[in-house]
Amino acid sequence: MNPSAVFVLAVIFIAAILFISEKLRADLVAMLVLVALGLSGILTAREALAGFSSSAVITILGVFILTHALEKTGVTQTLGLALVRVGGATEGGMLLALMLGGALLSFFMNNIAAGAVLLPAAVGVAREQKISPSRLMMPLAFGTLLGGMATLLTTNTILANATLRANNLDGFSLLSLAPFGIPAVIVGTAYMYFIGRRLLPRRAPADWTRLMQAGRERLADIYGLRERWFQARVPDASPLLNKTLAEVGLGAVMGINVVAIEDASHMRLAPPPTTRLRAGDNLFLQARREQIESLRAQGLEVLDATAAFGELRNEEIGLFEVALAPRSSALDKTLREIHFRDKFGVSVIAIWREGRPRRVGVGEMRLQQGDVLLVLGSRRRAQLLQGEPDFLVLLTTAEQGTKRSKAKYVVGIMGVVLLASALGMVPVAEAMLAGALGVVLVGALTMDEAYQAIEWRTIFLIAGMLPLGVAMTKTGAAQFIADGFIHSLGGSGAFVVLLLLMLVTIGLTQVMTGQATITILAPIAFATAQGLGSNAIAFVAGVALASSMAFITPLGHPVNLLVMGAGGYKFKDYVRVGAPLTALLLGLFALLFSVWYGL
Repeated sequence: MNPSAVFVLAVIFIAAILFISEKLRADLVAMLVLVALGLSGILTAREALAGFSSSAVITILGVFILTHALEKTGVTQTLGLALVRVGGATEGGMLLALMLGGALLSFFMNNIAAGAVLLPAAVGVAREQKISPSRLMMPLAFGTLLGGMATLLTTNTILANATLRANNLDGFSLLSLAPFGIPAVIVGTAYMYFIGRRLLPRRAPADWTRLMQAGRERLADIYGLRERWFQARVPDASPLLNKTLAEVGLGAVMGINVVAIEDASHMRLAPPPTTRLRAGDNLFLQARREQIESLRAQGLEVLDATAAFGELRNEEIGLFEVALAPRSSALDKTLREIHFRDKFGVSVIAIWREGRPRRVGVGEMRLQQGDVLLVLGSRRRAQLLQGEPDFLVLLTTAEQGTKRSKAKYVVGIMGVVLLASALGMVPVAEAMLAGALGVVLVGALTMDEAYQAIEWRTIFLIAGMLPLGVAMTKTGAAQFIADGFIHSLGGSGAFVVLLLLMLVTIGLTQVMTGQATITILAPIAFATAQGLGSNAIAFVAGVALASSMAFITPLGHPVNLLVMGAGGYKFKDYVRVGAPLTALLLGLFALLFSVWYGL
């Protein structure tokens, strides 16, 4: 190997360690890779920055914008609810509806978006039918992963296609992988229905029986709010008169959550620390029972707790649950640090974590993946939260889709884009970009909303990692690794080598992002196929499909993390259910590849 190839392999090794350890964000690691390859002189400035103008990035940009237009006009919510309702009242029917619905949505939108569309409806219906979410959430995630294998609109497949294009091959069309993806959906769904659901946990976390009995409309009972819910009144002669909440120290000092203050004229939800107390004010508080005496010592009159909660519930004000989106910028931060209360004008009164509610000190808890926030506020505020990329409202409001009048135009544009791409009339990247511009022109989105719809972390991750594939080919690093495969297993035939490459890809996908894995493995697969004199498209397709088989760990794909909290899953649950599915699909692909490509 030449020194340049050694340097590239060292960059890959360091990047892999950073991806796995999560010491740095994935998009930051990708940018560091880009800069390292550029400054080293291995790539020219044009080659290092070419990822930002690649057809892969343009395709993904278009997918993000089109998907957001479908959500903004209420199309995906309507479709998602319809798909979930088809499942009926039985666990098996719901499982089939969620898996097939998730797969269907993933045919034309990214996996995370498909999961986010169905998750709120799935949680609601599970509660209505008294089905444990642990029986449904993982099938939902797996359904979206399976569906994403069938078209070119999955990020991993787009990146694999970029490798083929970079080597002057035509690459994949929109439906090139459908002969493998559609059978995968059928086989994977059948596995989950007959075998996988027997392996799913029948976990009964703390308060779960009460949750099932309480149903969707009684979140206060689910989270045990009445155990921490109090009302206090400011007497006429109280020493607290005219003092602000910050001066009194109820929140930051005593750890008591002031949910609302009611005076003679109106109710103030989520009052800021600068709010001054007046005679006759009613304070709605969350506190431990042992803090009651402290409240009285402060000069407050403590009232009946049950009545306090009831007064806050009406047609305008309600409780709703909010989950953290995958890769949310709020992760590892406290609600106080992100100014959640000030920004959205609502109060987080509990956090569901690891199967039980946390009701005290929630403002100082660092948010973790899988947390579900119980929020009290106006229903209008819930609609504002629905538009935030960092959060996902689980209990949907009645007015989803603020531009429903534009829905027919968006559906029409999406149909034309998919049809033109499938028939090869227009390259996929150009079709997606044209569709994205189309939804703006018809008024479904503004340009600002289009910019906000783009997951820029993913864009920078992809644009930063794409030059790595170029560097691997240019320096011979990919050929070096390919030669190792050929010399070790070349005598066993191309079929065995491809299976080994797919196994390596599957293994790396479980601990790194699929995008990073395919960027590294696609050039190696291409070089290996050329060295064996085999079908390069078959090899690249194999690792592309393998990079989507993120079933064994929750780290394999963000959609697994999305459902982890709602389903109450542990790491071992994914291994128990996902490992057999992975083995089954690998066998299916081995059969299909031998027939389709003649390997």
